[in-house]
Amino acid sequence: MYVKEVVVQNQVGLHARPATFFIQKANEFKSSIWVEKDERRVNAKSLLGVLSLGIMGGTEIRIIAGGSDEKAAVEELVKLVESGFAE
Repeated sequence: MYVKEVVVQNQVGLHARPATFFIQKANEFKSSIWVEKDERRVNAKSLLGVLSLGIMGGTEIRIIAGGSDEKAAVEELVKLVESGFAE
């Protein structure tokens, strides 16, 4: 298990477009990946799951992965979130 916390940088948070980028990136990895906000954990490869968290800009989330490429998965997703999804 590899875990890292990150603050969502873009103003509007993980709405449909950034959430889609996030999920596409998550699906590039074999590991199981979750996003956690306020003790609620969802599958990072599920658009509905990620959107259901209602993640706004400035919110701290935890990205968790377990599997053969867990560290690379978390690091890439953290980098994507920190970039503000190029918005």
